[in-house]
Amino acid sequence: MKHVTWTLVCVACSASYPGDELRHRCECGGVLDVIHDFDAATAPIGLAAFDRRLGSREREDRSGVWRYRELVLPVAASDILCRGEGNTGLYYSPRVAEFTGVGDLCLKHEGENPTGSFKDRGMTVGVTMARLHRMDRVACASTGNTSASMASYAALAGMTAIVFIPEGKIAYGKLCQALAYGALTLQIPGDFDVSMKLVEEVCAEEGVYLLNSVNPFRIEGQKAIGFELLQDMKWEVPDWIVVPGGNLGNGSAIIKGLRELRDLELIDRLPRLAVIQAEGANPLYTAYTEGHDLTPMDDPDTLATAIKIGNPVSWRKSLRAIRETDGIVDQVSDEEILEAKAVVDAAGVGAEPASCATVAGIRSLVEKGIMDANSRVAAVLTGHLLKDPDIVVGYHTRKIEAMACGRANAPIQVEATASSVAAAIRKARPLGG
Repeated sequence: MKHVTWTLVCVACSASYPGDELRHRCECGGVLDVIHDFDAATAPIGLAAFDRRLGSREREDRSGVWRYRELVLPVAASDILCRGEGNTGLYYSPRVAEFTGVGDLCLKHEGENPTGSFKDRGMTVGVTMARLHRMDRVACASTGNTSASMASYAALAGMTAIVFIPEGKIAYGKLCQALAYGALTLQIPGDFDVSMKLVEEVCAEEGVYLLNSVNPFRIEGQKAIGFELLQDMKWEVPDWIVVPGGNLGNGSAIIKGLRELRDLELIDRLPRLAVIQAEGANPLYTAYTEGHDLTPMDDPDTLATAIKIGNPVSWRKSLRAIRETDGIVDQVSDEEILEAKAVVDAAGVGAEPASCATVAGIRSLVEKGIMDANSRVAAVLTGHLLKDPDIVVGYHTRKIEAMACGRANAPIQVEATASSVAAAIRKARPLGG
């Protein structure tokens, strides 16, 4: 690998390692940060340059990650492996805003990435690093989105993808992507945390490149969510950024990136960060509210499978970001998540359940008086509606156990006559009722 302008620093003990060293954790077991030497940048770093690239035809400029490459990973264009990731929509929906109680609300929809989730932003950087290290096999543990993304990027790179999934605990909309992209898919008894522990062991023993978010270069790609969000907002910093909390890489990545923008004096302040967890998978919420380090949670349980994680690897980074921004961690029930999802979906935006924990959490924070209704709030939706179609159909046909499904939009059985169809149309409730 050519001369690098970054180092790896442990979040737990501050030990430092060369940036081109092949490692994912510190000797103490802590996770690592990528610390850039921006003074060594070969090109000026500025918002105007990023804006100019929006009109470029160059492959790396058209990526919503590599457009900011001086801040993400300054490597040669020929080394970059990308799919045009990022460039996701920013939506303003009066219906969703009214539901949350926040008037100035925008939805950054990361489900519009190539494989349908925010994971593509981190994976383009992670697989680029795997190529720079001349690795030909990559692996991850996944509840779905990570495996779909890794399998796609590995296929583009000509690498073997190895996926560890919790047996019977992955949505079919995600599993089918890993299979279709050609990944070797291993079903592991137990939950995500069992798969995560095993994949780390196997990667170390077999010389396979690990691409879970414990890989610090994945986090560098995910920073670009924040960069692009601010670019969408004409570089004006919102009062709050709200994300769902699973393995906890996203919120910490966004704040790391915005901290770097602030330190470069490209923005003047940081937003407050809110991380929203499901009640049945809430180890960060417990650690935050009780004021101690995170204790792994056995048998996490939520319908929002993308955040069904009891031992998140990035918890230290997440707590650091929350404390740095005077942020908050909240929790919401599965019923609150699916009610919020019904509102987001009916607004024509649509997202998977974990994404909609964000919207449910905003409503909760407003009701508790923690978030002011006049705040400018950016909500990150992390995955596409079709990632978990079984939940969608189950909700709208009222087949989810012990849940009222109060916003269900069930199909109506009618006779095959014009009069029967007309009668059904006349009886139909108003849109969004």
